Order: sequence, then C-alpha cells, then structure tokens
Amino acid sequence: MLESVLEGARNEDIEGVEVATRPALGAAAPDVLAADAVILGTPANIGYMSGALKHFFDTVYYPCLTDTTGLPYALYVHGNSDTTGAVRAVESIAKGMGWERHRPPVTAVGEIGRAEGEACWELGAVTALAALEQAERAGKG
Repeated sequence: MLESVLEGARNEDIEGVEVATRPALGAAAPDVLAADAVILGTPANIGYMSGALKHFFDTVYYPCLTDTTGLPYALYVHGNSDTTGAVRAVESIAKGMGWERHRPPVTAVGEIGRAEGEACWELGAVTALAALEQAERAGKG
C-alpha cells in the first residue's frame, strides 16, 4: 500500500511537491510542522492503529496542536479481519488536532489486490494536490 501511495504522490504530472517519508517511530513535530499535507498508514492491530502510529500522535499532538489546524491528511489501513477501530482512532485524534480529512480512508482487509493498490495510488496523487493547495494558501507556493 505504501509503495502505491508514494507512486501516486510522486506522479510526474504533479509538479512542485516534495514527498518525504518517515517511519512513525522516527517522525517528529518538525516533520509535521514543515508538511503541507500528511498521509498516515497503519496496520490494524487488535482493532486499533499500530503502537508506532499511536506513539507518533503522542509525540506530535501538543507541539503541533495549534500550528497545524486545517492540515490536509489522508489515511490508509490494512487489517487481517477489520479496520474499523483503527480508522476511528486515527480520525478521532486527527480531528482533535484540527486536521482536515480530504479523502475517505483507503482500507483493505486480507490480501491486497489491484483495487486497493489503485485506491492508494489515487490517495497519494490527490494528497499531493492538496499539499499544493495548502502551500498556496499558506503563501509558500
């Protein structure tokens, strides 16, 4: 799923977007503060987001709370049996941070197929466009 998201975000038809990836345990507040959009990805573990993504939110929540209001974000989740709890948890935290979901989450249960790959590609491309729009609003573009 990650590879498809990155391929979409790095689409050669979308100019002016720098795509940076960070593992959840390595991402920090300066990464979020520098971003014009964020794509979050996680497995659904025991009905919840990964511990690494939860740690990311624990780390960035207060340092980014007031300065990232309106930040566009997108989400993709993969689970073996259900993704509902993971999606709900991420969306609850993102909403609390004032982030704006600009696309419905891409979810996959079981094996990843072509449809999920295409949905992730689109998620990456559309989020790249949202980042450009956000940069323009912020006077960066």
